[in-house]
Amino acid sequence: MAYDLLIRNGRVVDGSGMPSFRGDVAIKDGKIVEIGKLSGPAERTIDAEGRVVAPGFIDNHCHYDAQVTWDPLCSFSCDHGATSVIFGNCSLSLAPVRKGSERRLSEFLSYVEAIPMEVLDTLEFTWETFPQYLDQMDHHLGVNVGNLIGHTAVRYYVMGDDCQKRTATDDEIKQMQGLVRDGMKAGALGLSVSRNQGHFDPQGVHIPAIWADEREIFALGDVLRDLGTGLIQSGGGNGAEMKDALMSRLSEATGRTVVYNNLGQTMRRPGQWQKHMAQVDATTAKGIRAFPMCTPNRITDYFTMRNTQTFRGLPVWHPISLSSPEEQLKAYADPDVRKKLHDEAIEFKGGPAIGICSTWWDYMVVQTAVLEKNKWMEGKTLGEIAKTQGKGIIDCLSDLTIEEHLDTEWLHGENNVDDEAVGKILTYPNAIIGLSDGGAHVQFQSGFGFSTRLLSEWVREKKVMSLEQAVRRLTFESASIFGLYDRGMLRPGMVADIVIFDPDTVKPLPLEVLHDFPTGAKRIKEPAQGIHMTIVNGEILLEDGKHTGNLPGRVLRNTYYHANCV
Repeated sequence: MAYDLLIRNGRVVDGSGMPSFRGDVAIKDGKIVEIGKLSGPAERTIDAEGRVVAPGFIDNHCHYDAQVTWDPLCSFSCDHGATSVIFGNCSLSLAPVRKGSERRLSEFLSYVEAIPMEVLDTLEFTWETFPQYLDQMDHHLGVNVGNLIGHTAVRYYVMGDDCQKRTATDDEIKQMQGLVRDGMKAGALGLSVSRNQGHFDPQGVHIPAIWADEREIFALGDVLRDLGTGLIQSGGGNGAEMKDALMSRLSEATGRTVVYNNLGQTMRRPGQWQKHMAQVDATTAKGIRAFPMCTPNRITDYFTMRNTQTFRGLPVWHPISLSSPEEQLKAYADPDVRKKLHDEAIEFKGGPAIGICSTWWDYMVVQTAVLEKNKWMEGKTLGEIAKTQGKGIIDCLSDLTIEEHLDTEWLHGENNVDDEAVGKILTYPNAIIGLSDGGAHVQFQSGFGFSTRLLSEWVREKKVMSLEQAVRRLTFESASIFGLYDRGMLRPGMVADIVIFDPDTVKPLPLEVLHDFPTGAKRIKEPAQGIHMTIVNGEILLEDGKHTGNLPGRVLRNTYYHANCV
């Protein structure tokens, strides 16, 4: 047989978790045809000496819903070895959408996922239904894309503005079920909902999905049960699971796998990750498939006070963050406002905040000071600076904000700061590794380096797991969970989604700031090192970090679609 592509002399890590071996991988017509010691003719032969040949990584939690329409590579997930990305998470999809309501639907995605509205305003909605969205996307793709139907979009489509005012009627729930059914029959990988109490629209009102009661959520899940396909994803499911086992009850009732955000170590709730693990151990022991996601990333935000979501959800601070620069400066200079901020965010008189811990100032570091005289602050926490100046936290922050005209650059991170805890979380078999949030929070953070971070920091340096285990976590496990049964392993007959990387040098590189989004908007890039080749459906997409010009990606569709519609 003449091969299209022959990869020779590589260290084959096949995704199964079994020991790696030295061998060759042959590709023909987009599929793996042979693995072993091969010598047949090929259109192109690649020497992978000294490199790992593995299944392409699956970036299983993204928000490229809009970006994919102008960026078929869904950059920069593919730079880090991802051959497939999955979006429509946390109830936020861009279909279905009624004509005339596109901007409002975009606002939900914009504020929750921190994608500037000026960028989303450039989007041309050429679809209304979810099947139309999938079909229009299924060409001109670099990576493979899987989609979830967003509960927020479905609820807004059926209920209009009432979607953020009340529970749904029986008739409205039936209409929503119909939309979910249409989307699932068209190949959606599942349904996404949200219980995240920090998910607001730009006006400070919870997004539509949060307004749904359990009856509505279970009714939509029943559609997947009836069709026997797809999974359910939930934003903010950890709090709901710890409160009343909602995630595991949803999985048990529908018979579908539920994945949710997230199992992580956070200074907001010290020790909760151990309690969460115990809860998951108890439910999986009963055969219930409700799994939290986790990430090797530190989860940090880069921001200025001109543009921040750190204090969202706080009644006093939230509207200040949304106001004009002039109004912000005026507020921070007002002694009465400062007192209210102190009561709210230092003494927490109104109760705990959603997005910050009780000592958040100890985890908020000056990254770049604008004025020369303030350069000494760089690398120091707000708490350290306040102590040095003999000021209170709010006075210190407000004075610096005014002095540097809102442009001081901060780095804030309270999550996954305990390495020992993160190591235990990453090796916990009942959690799914991923959660890059690619395409979201584009001006504040960059999480698509989760795969190269796992391989470098946690495998090569800290040795918390073997390379074979890590590759399995990045490939086969997500493929199985999301119903992508023809991917995630290197086996004859499987689709040739492959990444070739150097295990000794692979890692994420320091963040860069780009202005390459529509309208020249800023976004943060995390480059990758050591990824030699990203191969999608048997075609080389990236070689040494450069796009080959090929666009071999496809929309990934569920088992029902493949059984009934192909």
